[in-house]
Amino acid sequence: MIEIRLGADDLARIRFARSPLEELIHSVPVLAGTRSSVVHRPWVSMALPRVAGLDLDVLLALASGPRFLPDFLAPPPDRLTGALTDELDAIEATAPEEVVRSLDELRADRGGLLPPELRPLYERPARELGRLTATMRAYWAAAVEPVWPRLRALHDADLEHRSQQLTKGGLAAVFADLHQEAEFANGLLRIDKPLHTATRDACGTGLVLVPCSFAWPKLLVLHNEPYQPTLTYSPRGIGTLWEGTPQSDREPLGELLGRSRAALLAHLDLPVSTSQLAAYLGVSAAAVSQHLAVLRRTRLVTSRRSGRWVLHRRTPLASELLAASGAPGSA
Repeated sequence: MIEIRLGADDLARIRFARSPLEELIHSVPVLAGTRSSVVHRPWVSMALPRVAGLDLDVLLALASGPRFLPDFLAPPPDRLTGALTDELDAIEATAPEEVVRSLDELRADRGGLLPPELRPLYERPARELGRLTATMRAYWAAAVEPVWPRLRALHDADLEHRSQQLTKGGLAAVFADLHQEAEFANGLLRIDKPLHTATRDACGTGLVLVPCSFAWPKLLVLHNEPYQPTLTYSPRGIGTLWEGTPQSDREPLGELLGRSRAALLAHLDLPVSTSQLAAYLGVSAAAVSQHLAVLRRTRLVTSRRSGRWVLHRRTPLASELLAASGAPGSA
């Protein structure tokens, strides 16, 4: 469990931000196949041939860990709309001791072993950071910049929605459907990460909330000092992100079950809450509940309670249907 205490000064410093860098970093494990690519298969098909000539070994080793991302690789954006150039400049200016500290944390998470690709960065941070950011610029141009208008439009819609929630209902309203792992009450933000324990008092630094399409289905937390506490979450309506791309045309299973129900099944390879599914599809929780009820009756979905959430997952029968139809999510 990660706990972040937010005082009165922190609550006055809650802000949202858009970060090209976050999308860049979190797209890497999606492209590498170490994070679920179900949502982003059309993008993966487009991006893979475009990055074929790039040496991404260091970037992959940094960004594709099972639990931790080095803090220096995605510092909190300092304004609502960040510029990638400024964010990469900030990485390149990271103090060597901070690079070493972050890599030590990464090494501890990987059984005490530092990937050999990261040894030069660990031993000579000042020199290697420039090479790393040059790779990131090339990767951005090849894989992410072509789809940045789509990503930005989804960010804009989500930020408008979240800002209205914050204005009308405060932080409790924002966290009511942000992510099933996050809960806010009485000034305490609790993030349910069973394999990680940390406590942080924000001490007036506030909190940054960053929508990131490639973060799906995870909630990512930056809590170490001296960084401002930051949560990176999946924006609402992510299920519509690649509509109109060649790979997102109608699938056979969609013709049988209906597009919305087929989409739900495709994204239930991991346990997901009703509110997450609603945010994914950009529809109401009531509509999702109706679809889930039908899918449960046909033995395609199971549901179980976990704390304050009801989590849904597709059954082996549903997975067989997906595989037989060749629908996204069947791999």
